[in-house]
Amino acid sequence: MAKQHLKEGGMAEVVAISLPMVVSHACDTIMVFTDRLFLARLKPELMNAVMGGGLASFMMISFFIGLVGFTTALVAQHLGAGKKKDCGLVLTQALIFSCCAYPIILLLRPLAYRLFVFMGVGQGQLGPQISYLNILLYGSIISLIRTSISGFFSGTGRTRIVMIASFAAMLTNVGLDYVFIFGKCGFPSLGIHGAAYATIIGGAVGLSILFAAYFDQGNRREYSIETSFHFDRMLAGKLLRFGYPTGIEMCLNIIAFNAMVMTFHSLGPAAATAATLVFNWDFVSFVPLIGIEIGVTSLVGRYMGGRHPEKAHRSVMSGLKLGMIYSAFVFIFFAGFPGMLVNVFRPSAASAVFTAAVPMAVFMVRLASVYALVETMLCVFIGALRGAGDTFWAMRMSVILHWLMVAVLVLILRVLHLPPEIGWTAMVFFFLVFSAVVFIRYHKGQWRYIRVVEPSAPPEIIPEIGEV
Repeated sequence: MAKQHLKEGGMAEVVAISLPMVVSHACDTIMVFTDRLFLARLKPELMNAVMGGGLASFMMISFFIGLVGFTTALVAQHLGAGKKKDCGLVLTQALIFSCCAYPIILLLRPLAYRLFVFMGVGQGQLGPQISYLNILLYGSIISLIRTSISGFFSGTGRTRIVMIASFAAMLTNVGLDYVFIFGKCGFPSLGIHGAAYATIIGGAVGLSILFAAYFDQGNRREYSIETSFHFDRMLAGKLLRFGYPTGIEMCLNIIAFNAMVMTFHSLGPAAATAATLVFNWDFVSFVPLIGIEIGVTSLVGRYMGGRHPEKAHRSVMSGLKLGMIYSAFVFIFFAGFPGMLVNVFRPSAASAVFTAAVPMAVFMVRLASVYALVETMLCVFIGALRGAGDTFWAMRMSVILHWLMVAVLVLILRVLHLPPEIGWTAMVFFFLVFSAVVFIRYHKGQWRYIRVVEPSAPPEIIPEIGEV
């Protein structure tokens, strides 16, 4: 394994860990973006169905994704504490949880159907949305296992492998999207079903690359992989104890976010299309920041595992600088070119629905630039708190603010019947408040005293780990 001796917690180290994760999440974003873009060429309602069905799918698996996603921080903490042989054991516990979660997810599908009906999704959108959801949920085991093994590599600092796997998944998905959706290369035109199949197959390709790297001879020897395939009550308990708040947070927040989207969708096709357009671009801008968040989580977990809170803080500040540079470009595009961004999704044929949605969407994209910079604060400081193990507070505060946002949005749009632009303005305000609250929590410094793993060696002799 190639080692890079970089300044601990410095910008170069954060870039080395985070940049591949930024690229990785950008690839995942392109996969989702392509589904919506290609289907928008057919019909705005199909684009909306992919948005609603995709969010519902993630809602159904989000608790378990959050739970096994804590693998990153737990692996990093054990690595920083000098307990390499436990890193593979942590992944095994995450894989066990993933396999147990899969049948539960499939059994809960009817709840999503009822949610669509309850939120008043239109008949032209409802059928395709349910079909897309079903296919994604049958392939959800791939997402769970991929998240788990990605957490192992992120926690050990080998994020380049995750990037390569995501890039391969993206290429597969985009290519198959074109073939399956439009019926190319002798295949029938499958429309929204083809988009779902392409997503599943792309994920499987990425997972196969991660497995190949995990079972590589060097990795097996370094992390004692052959001895890791068994249930470990202590490590499973730690993963559950520190991971379940993240799982609950992710699950309740995605339900809240789904409720927000469905609230916009219930206002009619034009409002639904405008909301989908702006959420598409918001998703594109936000997801790469998750790569920086994962990098910060990994480094904070490593340094806190080795009892180096000042190095952990230095990593956070470096991550903040990196994120601000990225977000400055997002601000420029959202504030300066909202019309161009909206028209990327213009259907091939004239559409009265799209035409009516454009003014609303342009306003929403421009307003989204207001919180483009504070999104970096949100991701970086949340990543730091999770890496240190302060997951319960993050869960509690995040859930409270998201559900307050839902209540205010329903009041504005469904009770007071104010325009969608007013509802979007309220959402932006809540994101600003949330970012400020998270910063205050980090600044108070309680995270410095959380103990997740006891080091097996004095901090000064714990080896530096990391592959660029």
